[in-house]
Amino acid sequence: MPLNPSLPSPVSGWTLVFIAWLLASISTLAALFLGEVMGYTPCVLCWYQRICMFPLVLILAAGLFPYDPRVVRFGLPLALAGWLLALFHWGVSSGFIPEAVTPCSKGVPCSVEQIVWFGFVTLPMLSVLAFSGIIALLLLTHFKASK
Repeated sequence: MPLNPSLPSPVSGWTLVFIAWLLASISTLAALFLGEVMGYTPCVLCWYQRICMFPLVLILAAGLFPYDPRVVRFGLPLALAGWLLALFHWGVSSGFIPEAVTPCSKGVPCSVEQIVWFGFVTLPMLSVLAFSGIIALLLLTHFKASK
């Protein structure tokens, strides 16, 4: 049954930004939990991804109260940068990209998978998924606001 175009959409721009904020908040809390509580030392690429994820919590919250669809302008570049870093990190940890081209020369190697859940879920994969979700939600917000 097709939706009636004259009816308002059940999902508002505010809701989309809120879900993106929720995803960024959960990702930030998970990264802090793994580092500070569980004692896992993040590699250099993990730090760079954190640099992109942590500010999203504040930026997206600022765009919610009062709601401002222009928050996409500030959140999307950070999310895209984080997504590219996470994708690169996933390639390194999967063996598709040689570790010799990474900035991880000291400390924890970027190719080491400290956590593997269910035999295939790694932290770089979760980071790619989190940034992908945030990007998708912000793009939906942008296109919803431009209607």
